[in-house]
Amino acid sequence: MPELPEVETIRTDLLEKIVNKKIVNLQIKKVKLVKNTQKFFKDFLLNAKFSYIDRIGKLLIFVVKKGKEEKYLLVHLKMTGQFIYVGKNEVVAGGHSNSREESRKYRLGGLEKDLPNKFSHIIFYFQDKSTLYFNDMRQFGYMKIVDAGELEYIKSRYGIEPLQKNFTWKNFQKTFEGKRTNIKAFLLNQAMISGLGNIYVDEVLFASNINPTRNISALNKDELRAIFDNTKRIIKNAIKRRGTTFSDYVDSKGEKGGYSDFLKVYGKEKTVCPKCRRTKIVKIKVAGRGTRFCPRCQN
Repeated sequence: MPELPEVETIRTDLLEKIVNKKIVNLQIKKVKLVKNTQKFFKDFLLNAKFSYIDRIGKLLIFVVKKGKEEKYLLVHLKMTGQFIYVGKNEVVAGGHSNSREESRKYRLGGLEKDLPNKFSHIIFYFQDKSTLYFNDMRQFGYMKIVDAGELEYIKSRYGIEPLQKNFTWKNFQKTFEGKRTNIKAFLLNQAMISGLGNIYVDEVLFASNINPTRNISALNKDELRAIFDNTKRIIKNAIKRRGTTFSDYVDSKGEKGGYSDFLKVYGKEKTVCPKCRRTKIVKIKVAGRGTRFCPRCQN
């Protein structure tokens, strides 16, 4: 699933490509991915423009302007969602990692010839002849148009977010007060800390020498501070390197997500721990998710 760094990369890439372009046509091939009525969704978006793209956690927020009216298109990529923008002589994509065959097509500049494909469920056509495809293999993603009131309610349900102003040491400590669950489950809870997913939680806990099964009520102040500091550092570095799930993708600028080269435990099960050099990384299930850690270094 794309996490905060990947979704932020998508947001900034699309800002350069689709803002202030009139939507002249719209195809909905998989109705269940739209959480409004199909008629309302189409009627409002046709001849409208995206004036800005915002984000909270892993949720993309497209600001939609139509005349004097403004609403918000919420998009969650979930497990396998992707955006693929095709313009004149360029393809820009982001979201769930692409297969090696798809990545090869990107590099050869040929993927646009295979679009739309069977996974292209919602398609935006812009006045300048460019196209934005929403692809989703497993169909867990969604789109929904909301007004300002509903948007504020949805935002209020998200926890503090790394690199945002509300992610302070004081707020971080307060979030943990009175909670009793394992640290992996807690960090994955978007109502507590927004934007983190399986990849970055495993990496943060490894950097902090914390076992993912530890109960948060047993963590001391120094351990909490290590989690706080490492969360900021790792998320900042991942955004700088365009995330992890872009590792097989090269965009129109020739850039690829390079944070996969810096992963210490995620996807490294059965390899020797890069810290102690003595114990192999193991994979277990915690909070319903595959979890990697070093039994020697993380206690």
